[in-house]
Amino acid sequence: MPTQTFFNLPKEKRKGLIDAAFKEFSRASLADASISNIIKEACIPRGSFYQYFDDKADIFFYILEEYNKHNREKVLLLLKENDGDIFIAFNEFFKMMLERFQHHEYRYFAQNIFLNMSYKVEHRLALNVNNPEAKERTDEFIRSINRSRLNVADEKEVLHLTKIIVAITIQNFIRFFAREVPIDDIIEHYELELDLLKRGLSRNV
Repeated sequence: MPTQTFFNLPKEKRKGLIDAAFKEFSRASLADASISNIIKEACIPRGSFYQYFDDKADIFFYILEEYNKHNREKVLLLLKENDGDIFIAFNEFFKMMLERFQHHEYRYFAQNIFLNMSYKVEHRLALNVNNPEAKERTDEFIRSINRSRLNVADEKEVLHLTKIIVAITIQNFIRFFAREVPIDDIIEHYELELDLLKRGLSRNV
């Protein structure tokens, strides 16, 4: 996470550094990204960079968390707009993100995230309840889901269902970028998987 020195910078200087890092992580994966390119683009000395962040992974995960925070807020809004229906909310979110990925600014950053997925990255994108702040956000998310629409016993099962849907969503984003699947095809594939989950796969005999 950034140091307090970073947060003490004027807003435009913070934005300049974050924009430079975003540009570099859109060009290359975290492993291949260069601090030299970031500081050159941001017009700051190398020493100043290390006053703000420990290393390139530190600034990468800060940007990823901000990116993820925006996405969580969007899903929350979609839940509220659709009476807490988790399947509709995620379906709308998935299509919204695919549309967003058509723009160069977001496409290559997202592509480098999903095609270079590590456990740490996936953990950041998934629901995280391992620290108090994350747990508070997750609790708000779970409360926004209309349980009357679901065959679940309690909030624990709602959380597990949500994690399954998030995993399906991540895998379909990976599929979209890895295979360059047409948008209509990837939406059809995603909606089929959501529908299978919604209907269930066990038949009483």
